[in-house]
Amino acid sequence: MDTADESPEGPAAEVDRNSATSPARDEGPGEVTARPKRSFFGGPVFMVLFMALVAGATFVVTMLLMSINDHQVEGSRAFYNVVELDETSYDPATWGQNYPIQYADYKKTAEFTPAEHAGTMVPHSVEGDPRSEVKSQKLEEDPRLIEMWSGYAFAVDYRHARGHEYATIDQQYTLRNAKDQQPGTCANCHVSAPALYDKLGNGDREAGFEATGTMKLSEVLADGSVSHPVACIDCHDPKTMELRVTRPSFMRAIKALKASQGVNDFEVNKDATPQEMRTYVCAQCHVEYYFKGDNKVLTFPWDKGIDIDNIYSYYEEQGFTDWTHEKTGAPMLKAQHPEFDIWSNSVHAANGVGCADCHMNYKRVGAGKVSNHHVTTPMVDVNASCGTCHKTGDGVIEKRVRTIQANFISSRDRAFDALVGLISDLEAAKTNGTSPEQVALAQQYQRKASFYLDYVYSENSYGFHAPDYEQRIINQAENAAQNGRLALTGKTAEELKASDVSTANAEHYPSDKAATGASQGSGH
Repeated sequence: MDTADESPEGPAAEVDRNSATSPARDEGPGEVTARPKRSFFGGPVFMVLFMALVAGATFVVTMLLMSINDHQVEGSRAFYNVVELDETSYDPATWGQNYPIQYADYKKTAEFTPAEHAGTMVPHSVEGDPRSEVKSQKLEEDPRLIEMWSGYAFAVDYRHARGHEYATIDQQYTLRNAKDQQPGTCANCHVSAPALYDKLGNGDREAGFEATGTMKLSEVLADGSVSHPVACIDCHDPKTMELRVTRPSFMRAIKALKASQGVNDFEVNKDATPQEMRTYVCAQCHVEYYFKGDNKVLTFPWDKGIDIDNIYSYYEEQGFTDWTHEKTGAPMLKAQHPEFDIWSNSVHAANGVGCADCHMNYKRVGAGKVSNHHVTTPMVDVNASCGTCHKTGDGVIEKRVRTIQANFISSRDRAFDALVGLISDLEAAKTNGTSPEQVALAQQYQRKASFYLDYVYSENSYGFHAPDYEQRIINQAENAAQNGRLALTGKTAEELKASDVSTANAEHYPSDKAATGASQGSGH
């Protein structure tokens, strides 16, 4: 008898015990039952992987809870004022007793930060001027500026800008004041406004604002009690530390701009979001502006919108002129420093990235996080300013910035050469028999070309704040300059107007909607 058939430990019994894991198979004569397969989920490899996964998940959750706890502790940490702050706390040193970290950074705006387009510090010795060094002279670097501004104070002195610490003294002793006494309106952005308004308006800041244009700048700055540069109180509520706007010029302008966009009765200090305020406090000064009326009231030209075409149209409707060009007799407009205006037409603005995100990036101090009050170029710390959004390798952001700025300078130079050529042609037209009608038309083209070019030249990002938008402005400036030269050859305004195709494209892709994505799109 076959003992294998009788033994309970034989192959048949083995198959029965493992029937759950090995499929049954018919045995023919002489066949042997296959060995069962061991389950992966019951093996040692699975157990090791499982334990590693559990350990990893535990670590991640633990770290997350620790981070949440750290932030809760930061938020609940008790704060004790050393001094009580109120609406008369004008001196930032007083605020510095409560906020020493921010104050120490603020004082760094007195330091020179080297940058590719920042100019250099040069020795300075002028009788009556206490400054021993100043920034280098842009008029020497680019004499075409003297041609563009011929007859205006900026053709006398136009230097690279220094930090906020020097906003008052550099304005007080610029040679532009010697050329043409500037109005007190300039003080709105070159001193701490609340102190100035309280003094001039006897506590009524709105009245103090209106009074600035009735005085000369030298009169305003002669009072040492109101001649401190921009300070903490300009941007922060002394009781809550919340950001706020203190200059009526911006309050009025942003209300008008929002109305042009369909948002009525916008009150910036009530209706703006905290993120918007991180830009709006800067936009109190870093904007295009003009002095309106006999009292030279500081006004931002945003009633029709914030695209340059809107702004130029506004000036045309107002009939406003800054000065008459000394060489050509053209009625001219002087652009200022429209950083906010240009940024508003950028991809960064469309995505909610504000001024402070790049120029006052957050930094860690111990267990806390604060805004860096050393307001400066983002290129000082690209990782902290750009790296929070752009995860790139070393040198990629810097190369991108240099490329944008190099392209901007190249385009700007071509437009500038065309403008200088127009000025030369207009000067010659005075004596070569050119008709007054041709000269008048060419002067209008000079006015537009000069304003558009000045707009991007006076904006301090060298094309970076809104690269595509600024290239468009430069193209418009060059086109106006070339049309001006053609006008002197006898071409009429009708002959020089845009083609039907260009006009149709402009209507289909309106430039003043580009930044918000409100244009009609590609049409596909």
